[in-house]
Amino acid sequence: MKTKLLRNAIAAVLFGSVVMGPAQAAHPDGEAVTYRPDVTFTLRTDIADGRLVFVGDKGDIKGQINPDLKVEEGAVVQINLVNGDGAIHDLALPEFGVDSDNISGKNSSTTVVFRADKNGEFKYICSLPGHVAAGMIGKIIVGDVKPEPKSTALDISKNPMEVGTPVGKRGPQTHKVNLKTTEVIGQLGDGSTYKYWTFNNTVPGPFIRVRVGDTVTVDMANDKDSSMIHSVDFHAVTGPGGGAAVTQAAPGTSKSFTFKALNPGLYVYHCATPSVAQHISNGMYGMILVEPEGGLPPVDREFYVMQGELYTAQRHGETGHHEFSREKMMDEKPEHMSFNGNMNALTKTHRMEAKVGETVRIFFGVGGPNATSSFHVIGEIFDRVYNQGDLISPPMQSVQTTTVPAGGATMVEFKTEVPGKYILVDHALARVEKGLAGLLHVVGDENHDVFEAHSAVDPNH
Repeated sequence: MKTKLLRNAIAAVLFGSVVMGPAQAAHPDGEAVTYRPDVTFTLRTDIADGRLVFVGDKGDIKGQINPDLKVEEGAVVQINLVNGDGAIHDLALPEFGVDSDNISGKNSSTTVVFRADKNGEFKYICSLPGHVAAGMIGKIIVGDVKPEPKSTALDISKNPMEVGTPVGKRGPQTHKVNLKTTEVIGQLGDGSTYKYWTFNNTVPGPFIRVRVGDTVTVDMANDKDSSMIHSVDFHAVTGPGGGAAVTQAAPGTSKSFTFKALNPGLYVYHCATPSVAQHISNGMYGMILVEPEGGLPPVDREFYVMQGELYTAQRHGETGHHEFSREKMMDEKPEHMSFNGNMNALTKTHRMEAKVGETVRIFFGVGGPNATSSFHVIGEIFDRVYNQGDLISPPMQSVQTTTVPAGGATMVEFKTEVPGKYILVDHALARVEKGLAGLLHVVGDENHDVFEAHSAVDPNH
């Protein structure tokens, strides 16, 4: 500790960056090093939406998660860090050579002071292992930094409310499904992009809804700007390759086939062109629901959610364009995991909402290509689980977590009884730190017969 304080005090004198108290710190000769900050920020460590984060604690940044800290070039900057969650944390600004002492225990604190002596955008982080990946990273913007041009990357995330029309009591019909395979630069996370391969420009592709006994014609067109051959394999199809054997389409060409929906259930479809795993990982998957005769029982809310993995050369959390890594895919070590295509799909972009007393149905599938999901909604119990997408057998009841393999699906239902924010996760919870989380917002009156808080509810849970 003494060595670190000595090093920081020397840095204060020579370089203008130091970890010290709000007014002065020890000089190596025993003198007090006094400073007057030009700008002061206070950050608090916390947990929000299943992630570790910094939260602005005072002033204009109060309440903001990982806020942008804006300062003039040459300013002396003081950042106070308060421990709000009780875990061990620090505050580091690597580009300025600043690294605070560790703080542990709720309400403990530390302060860093440095001179912002270079213009640009830089990062502040918690440097403890895994904490950046968990979400503890923000930006300090020094000087007159021109804003980056607005990203032209496509939002490929799938709206979970797009679930088609229930079949009801109707008899068998004939349907046409139009699929277009595309290769597009899409939004991955805040400040990052990836070249996705898609069905109809979304990940997952469209939710297809038919009835057992329906006759379905699939027209699949591969965009002329594609660089790859693409195809489609429906797990609901009885026939060569689930359709893949007759839909290998070169760029600018189309293929078609017709099938009869013989078996009710919830099924995955995906591209089946080699390397199949790469095509799936890049976003080429979706689901088809074959409802039983008479249709599914009506519910208040239905949502379409699929889990996927991305394998990139760049690390999770890095900005810029991310490139596919075949080596990581073959080692089954994804950098990113997501619901509905990217990091923000079900936390920022699309709001899943239900009212207290409503019954929610989630059509859940795993595109993969490799990982099995332990699907769980924090704070809820599944009243009914239609295991493996089986709509014929009686459902399992009162289930906490359900296992869904790659290329598999399930349908879960539950009644919402208490208002709050419910987090969708894969209960292999390290995956939350790779982006795998979603939110279901339940609004309405409190129900103290079911749940009564004895203290304020943390809004970040």
